[in-house]
Amino acid sequence: MSNIPHIPVMRLGRAYESLDQLEVKNHRSGEVMAKVSTVNAGIIRKDLRKIDTARAALKQLTVAKLIELSAKAGELFLNGTVPLGDQGHTQSAQQYIETLSLTSGLPHVMVKRNMTKIHYALTHMKTVLNGLSRGLDLAILDSGMGEQFGTKLAFFPTGKALGLVMPSNSPAVNSLWLPAIALKTPVVIKPGREEPWTPYRLIQSFIAAGVPAEAFGFYPTDHEGAGEILRTCGRALIFGDKSTTDQYANNPAVQVHGPGWSKIIIGNDCIEEWRNYIDVIAGSISDNGGRSCINASAIVVPKYGAEIADALALKLGPIAPTAPDDEAARLSGFANPKMADFIDGSIEEGLKTPGATDVTAKYRGGPRKVEFEGGIYLRPTIVHCESFDHPLANKEFLCPYASVVECPQDQMLEKIGYSLAVSAITKDEAFIEQLMAFPEIERLNIGPVSTMAISWDQPHEGNMFEFLWQRRSIERAW
Repeated sequence: MSNIPHIPVMRLGRAYESLDQLEVKNHRSGEVMAKVSTVNAGIIRKDLRKIDTARAALKQLTVAKLIELSAKAGELFLNGTVPLGDQGHTQSAQQYIETLSLTSGLPHVMVKRNMTKIHYALTHMKTVLNGLSRGLDLAILDSGMGEQFGTKLAFFPTGKALGLVMPSNSPAVNSLWLPAIALKTPVVIKPGREEPWTPYRLIQSFIAAGVPAEAFGFYPTDHEGAGEILRTCGRALIFGDKSTTDQYANNPAVQVHGPGWSKIIIGNDCIEEWRNYIDVIAGSISDNGGRSCINASAIVVPKYGAEIADALALKLGPIAPTAPDDEAARLSGFANPKMADFIDGSIEEGLKTPGATDVTAKYRGGPRKVEFEGGIYLRPTIVHCESFDHPLANKEFLCPYASVVECPQDQMLEKIGYSLAVSAITKDEAFIEQLMAFPEIERLNIGPVSTMAISWDQPHEGNMFEFLWQRRSIERAW
């Protein structure tokens, strides 16, 4: 058995070793941590012609049973030892934490937090689905029809499988696809290049819990292969930057997950107490290393912009890289140093336009991009922008970054644009009503609530039940 694990393609449950393999490396030392088989679009196309057998395997189990098995998978994922590849290797929970940290740059403490989120979703699947389905008796999905609320109900699946083109930035994004299994939908996953660990561990946990192996496709592949997954499954999720997700923006079969441009807004009525909210704002910016699309990337206030920016800079600016196993670690390294170069360069280029100041510069005591024990890191950046017209006012980066922008309250909604998550610190009911009616906000928090807060029984980044099942009218004479 080789000391280096080989992670195979999973062709609807069957392990497959390809001649074409990529290496996943330690972001600090360059040591190879695993070899991962890859396949082309032709193999994916061939396998997906047989996807009905995967769906049939899940159909043999009730939704209630799949919810039970999801909970078992959650415990295995968080605490268990599961197979790692096809050469006899296994992976404990601690080994997963250490390996993912070495290849992604996330410190151990952040990996653990992401694990906890995934575990919660799996072990509370009944609650999650109850919220997403608005209290539907999920047994109706077992037969496709039934009666509830005094009316006949019938549902049909919208696709043959759920295709997933995953990123490498944050393990917790995998929580978005977890309801698919309980909803009797096979998953076909293209993992992120630097992050095969989480989806593979989840698949092995599901299989060990008793979910049919054929319900899972794991296809490390290229751009063409990703396109095949997106086109063929019937329903799909894609993660990426704006240039990637814009290609699918008008395709109802593809749910896009790009930049979140999440924000914190303070209303006129609460702005005088801004000092009370610095901690929740700072956490919204920096938690999870600033890598989530629900991290706040803009703080919008009617006044005191310079003072608020300075207070945030004082709190976040001194944060520096630490050892991966430091329980107080706040920053993530970059598996791809070129991404750090690009972000650092983009911020510096934006600062050349008058009207913006990097307020954290005076508290960092050094450059934004730093090397620490062989890893590349970006330290936090708070930019005070004089208006939304500045190119850095509504930017998002994979690090603790936020702009602070002054804007009159009556102009905020026309200026902020699309926002995945908004925390509005206000008690002004008229303003709250405007916020609730504003269609460009997907997730709205009222009061000093972190943008990172998630209510699992409410849709966050799309309603997976409504995405995978559609209601139809039905009448039966016999």
